[in-house]
Amino acid sequence: MSRTVNDFDLVCGVLPQGAKNAITDVPGIRVGHCTLREGEINTGVTAILPHSGNLFRRKVVAASHVINGFGKSMGLVQIDELGTIETPILLTNTLSVGTCATTLIREAIAQNPDIGRTTSTVNPVVGECNDGPLSDIQALAVTEEHARIALQAAHDGPVEQGSIGAGTGMTCFGFKGGIGSSSRRIALDGNEHHLGVLVLTNFGRAGDLVLPDGRRLSPKMEEDLSKTQEKGSIIIVLATDVPLDHRQLNRVAKRAGAGLARLGSFWGHGSGDIVIAFTTANTIEHDGKADVVDMRILNENRIDLLFRAATETTQEAVLNSMLFADRFVGRGGTVRVSLADVLSRSRVGL
Repeated sequence: MSRTVNDFDLVCGVLPQGAKNAITDVPGIRVGHCTLREGEINTGVTAILPHSGNLFRRKVVAASHVINGFGKSMGLVQIDELGTIETPILLTNTLSVGTCATTLIREAIAQNPDIGRTTSTVNPVVGECNDGPLSDIQALAVTEEHARIALQAAHDGPVEQGSIGAGTGMTCFGFKGGIGSSSRRIALDGNEHHLGVLVLTNFGRAGDLVLPDGRRLSPKMEEDLSKTQEKGSIIIVLATDVPLDHRQLNRVAKRAGAGLARLGSFWGHGSGDIVIAFTTANTIEHDGKADVVDMRILNENRIDLLFRAATETTQEAVLNSMLFADRFVGRGGTVRVSLADVLSRSRVGL
């Protein structure tokens, strides 16, 4: 059963949501999952495709921002140097980054046989969180075929959220976490644009969660949740069809941290909190011949709209990742309760 912030009257900001309230409200973006649940294995892969064409040939302008760097993601160095993304983005567990990267490389070579021969190599982009507490991460269960399934499953409809794909074995603020998404509509020069976020949530100390209306976990409820140090992670994928350059995208990506702070996160020592941001409005042709190319960018005097949207969508997507997730029993019988179940039992208990 899908339960979003709207079902619990939790309002994250003032900007209007997109029709699907998901990253797929940005035209052209597709999301797919592959979920593994068998025995002690509770993991998977989630794929985000910026457009349906050949990404190596038509790259999207991009940036990344590391809020706290306790993470093993791949591809960020080249994103920040060249300001582009040239493969789909895959999300998975920490020990499966290499497998997913190999899949992206194979897929890119299949589309572009000149890679590494007569043109450049390819920069795969993979984000990760550690699902070890709920899954046997040492089993290395994710294969290249699972990554391909996620890529092939990608579609532009409503995003499946909660305990699915890469989010299958994740924990957030002591509750069951996973995949969450949200979007905002933005009007510029009389045209409608969107900014959307997809998150993989595996962070936050139990008891620290602050809801948008200011409610917090009661001590009694906190006793039922794990009491560990803040040592999880979150991957935030931020997308928009507003024309931005690399520098502007980096500025917008930083504001995702404000969304995490609204929830009570302080980005602990052991947390890998990373934002990957891109725009579909500006692309770079791999085989471009012109010495000078045109690029449209947002008037900087209007960028506060995107700062607000990044904050609101990040906050809301994290909450959706928990609200969509049911009570979960993982490796060794480890239990994670559902935030939606707690809210449903008592509207005044938090």
